[in-house]
Amino acid sequence: MLSSGKKIRVVELFAGVGGFRVGLERSSDLFETIWANQWEPGRKSQYAYDCYVKNFGENHNCVNEDIATVKDQIPEHDLLVGGFPCQDYSVARTGAKGIQGKKGALWWDIRDIVEVKRPKYILLENVDRLLKSPAKQRGRDFGIILRCLSDLGYAIEWRVINAAEYGCAQRRRRTFIFAVNESTDFYNQLANEDKFNIITKNGFFAGEFLIDKKNLSINNIDIYTISNDKYKTLDVFSDKFAAKFCNSGVCTNGKVYTMETTPIMQVPKTLKEICEDGPVDKRFFLNGSTEKWQYLKGAKREERRRPNGEIYYYTEGSMSFPDRMDLPSRTMLTSESSLNRSTHVVVDKLSGLLRLLTPIECERLNGFKDDWTSTGMPEKFRYFVMGNALVVPLIERMGSRILAITNLKTYEKQVALVS
Repeated sequence: MLSSGKKIRVVELFAGVGGFRVGLERSSDLFETIWANQWEPGRKSQYAYDCYVKNFGENHNCVNEDIATVKDQIPEHDLLVGGFPCQDYSVARTGAKGIQGKKGALWWDIRDIVEVKRPKYILLENVDRLLKSPAKQRGRDFGIILRCLSDLGYAIEWRVINAAEYGCAQRRRRTFIFAVNESTDFYNQLANEDKFNIITKNGFFAGEFLIDKKNLSINNIDIYTISNDKYKTLDVFSDKFAAKFCNSGVCTNGKVYTMETTPIMQVPKTLKEICEDGPVDKRFFLNGSTEKWQYLKGAKREERRRPNGEIYYYTEGSMSFPDRMDLPSRTMLTSESSLNRSTHVVVDKLSGLLRLLTPIECERLNGFKDDWTSTGMPEKFRYFVMGNALVVPLIERMGSRILAITNLKTYEKQVALVS
């Protein structure tokens, strides 16, 4: 943990069970969360909020209300963070409506907050599918986010990061967006420096999440214009813009530079390492026949019929059953532990029998401490909130980068070491 210096005031939106806060506070006690919001619409019981206040303490700056009704209460701050709801972008959800969907539209609340408060730094997280949303106009939604932030005076970087490729226990791919205000020195660095160097060496993500620069050159970069010169209004932009965003990129001065990058792999943790060593309660073990599990996990080619009577064939490949213990887990979904294709099934270390992951093991997959969610919520909801959660060690590393760029001399030394 780094320390000493001026506090960085943090506002955490769509806080869930506090993944951003845990990661930032692990990186340094200079991060001070001064306001947070968590609200699950349509639910009488607010289990994620209860978990948040149980772990961090309850005070008037942790708000359990719809963000649209309380955003005018947000205090001045330096860093705005949030994993804004992903259901309307997620490939795991059929019929996702992107930024026009009920939860995708929460982006506009973020924009409103940024317009009023103009924090120095913004760090957001969403599914990797965000870059391609919606299906009928690829890249429009992410383009809107870039255009909004650019119009408000921000330079933006993004990177799609698979947590397992950087040493974590879960193959969870997420889009991370970092934006920096024009009032900062780092904005000038992003705006003025060669964009290939920003993506590969000198940018926010490049120092902590190393990429293989072999066979990469400036010729690999695609460039798109999002400025007012080409798209006079946001409505025109929304109607006409489409782009193929790659997994890495930077946006400054109304132009987008994007390229596909390959990580320098770090050794990940495995399922075997995160699974409990001692006895596990019998309720987690599979009972009786595994035929249904084998069907769900197996390869399929099935004749199906559309509502109009048209016949088509549904196909999917096979999955490991049980899950391999020498690999990191697959992406954990909110449906973890239910009888479905995505749920993990592991071999118990003591008995050798097949069982589900425990809530503690799911917390470990995301880098939370054991029993973080043991705060009175039903067990199935412990799985649900972990399926929604961040991989905390990634945020811890990003926190270190934020601290570094608040002091450009320190940051430049780090860049020199990376180079």
